[in-house]
Amino acid sequence: MSDNVRVIDEGLTGARHILVLPDRDAAEEVAEALPGRFGTTQEPQLVRDALAGEDDAEDAQWLVVIEDPAGRLDPTALDALADEYDGWLEAE
Repeated sequence: MSDNVRVIDEGLTGARHILVLPDRDAAEEVAEALPGRFGTTQEPQLVRDALAGEDDAEDAQWLVVIEDPAGRLDPTALDALADEYDGWLEAE
């Protein structure tokens, strides 16, 4: 059974931002930084994203999924935050 969960839900409205991070520690640190830097109140979803063909947890990226129904978060600033942890903002 896969540890991955579905991150796209057609029933939701507004924006969704997906930050791709190299490991769980980086993802957790980014998730903890969001309220202070962006004033977010909703807890982001952390998702393990195994690379194609890789079963080893060491070869997994982590996603921080941020729901932004009002569309108020700045994608450039989110990308800069992810970049601080060797990650990036995924374009949907």
